[in-house]
Amino acid sequence: MIQTLAFYIFASLVIASAVMVIMSRNPVHSVLWLIVAFFNAAGLMVLVGAEFIAMLLVIVYVGAVAVLFLFVVMMLDIDFAELRAGFVKNFPLGLAIALVLLAEMVMGLGAYKAGGMQLGTPDGTAAAAVGASNIKAIGALLYSKYLFLFESAGIILLVAMIGAIVLTHRQRGDTRGQVISRQVARRPEEATVNTQPEVGKGVQL
Repeated sequence: MIQTLAFYIFASLVIASAVMVIMSRNPVHSVLWLIVAFFNAAGLMVLVGAEFIAMLLVIVYVGAVAVLFLFVVMMLDIDFAELRAGFVKNFPLGLAIALVLLAEMVMGLGAYKAGGMQLGTPDGTAAAAVGASNIKAIGALLYSKYLFLFESAGIILLVAMIGAIVLTHRQRGDTRGQVISRQVARRPEEATVNTQPEVGKGVQL
């Protein structure tokens, strides 16, 4: 009973928060609603016994969204005074959402301890080893049956990272590069000059 109730609550909140991601005019609010959607999706994964996927949703996606939130704040012209005023005004709503998320976490853990939901009749082909957790079963599959695909995904991500570095790297033409030999061979009298400026003449650069 608790599994079914938790499923409907998590699914409804995922859909509602996804709609709010699209409908919100403020990009910061959209990101926050997206975080709520990820948390509820992680709750759905816990219900079906996929705690590894739930952990990935929270650690990877929510962590990446937090970085995206920082980029949005830095790149957009946002009035921080207005944000502070909005924070004070929306504090009760934020507290209510935090309490709802806390209640969902407690409900999800209770439903997980009560037993995962059965989404079909398993045929036994994808059954994990006896006594092995989901994480061990996923690791055994990734590094045995799907090793080639796993390594290919790693190579694709490496190529994408190198491409991003090459595209964003720009060499400035208005300044000369750093020459280590000239810096080492530089003498003290070339670096500093002792002067006796007159009163009111200022400093000559």
